[in-house]
Amino acid sequence: QVQLVESGGGLVQAGGSLRLSCAASGRAFSSYDMGWFRQAPGKEREFVATIKWNGARTYYADSVKGRFTISRDNDKNTVYLQMNSLKPEDTAVYYCACSTRGMVGYVTRPYEYDYWGQGTQVTVSS
Repeated sequence: QVQLVESGGGLVQAGGSLRLSCAASGRAFSSYDMGWFRQAPGKEREFVATIKWNGARTYYADSVKGRFTISRDNDKNTVYLQMNSLKPEDTAVYYCACSTRGMVGYVTRPYEYDYWGQGTQVTVSS
């Protein structure tokens, strides 16, 4: 069982930055791929970024590439999402997710993740 708790959301002006954190329980955190998703009102949950278990590889949605950075600290059981140059269209609830399946490729689909956090609201004003 893995529990995930996100923090760091808030209200920011367009062009600003936020850093989201996701603290995970469990000693096997360093073995799991992690991801960030987001969901805006009336829209489906969409993939944002993922990082492999050892932090060696990352992958981003085209909409955030070059602006967002995913990272992890396995000693602290924490994954981060640094968000720069924020736009109003980035407004959403952001979710942290954990995949325990040991997939070889990038984990980008919601059904490939086994555990989810409760979400943190990010609002970008224009």
